[in-house]
Amino acid sequence: MRFRFILGVLLLVIFALLTACSKPDPQTALEAAVQQLQDHLEARDGKAVLAMLDTRFRAQDEYDAEWARKTMALMFLRYANVKVIAVTRSSRIDPPGSSIGITEAQVLVTGAQGLIPERASPYSVQLQWALDGSDWKLRDLRWE
Repeated sequence: MRFRFILGVLLLVIFALLTACSKPDPQTALEAAVQQLQDHLEARDGKAVLAMLDTRFRAQDEYDAEWARKTMALMFLRYANVKVIAVTRSSRIDPPGSSIGITEAQVLVTGAQGLIPERASPYSVQLQWALDGSDWKLRDLRWE
């Protein structure tokens, strides 16, 4: 009886170690990347945000990573605090099993002096991500 108990505990420990060492599934990793992007923006860490951009990053089909760098620098200079509030947010792999992720969100961005810009309604934001090895990189950004 004691042997079965010890064997059961050992099997549970081995299972826990194996699941802890396994790679996160792409959906979980995508959701973590979205949260990480939000955290970096709120921490005003432009370098970390830029590191999350794909080499082919585009915003609104016309802006590139240099535009993103300049825009963040201006925003971080203008506002002492930046808070990104995702009113709604959903992420998916599209199509399932591919290396493309889509995040759609309704987002409010606030700073020390109110909304940036002074806007009461949330932005509708769509982010397209590309899986680069085990990391999700932001490839395309659109908003309304």
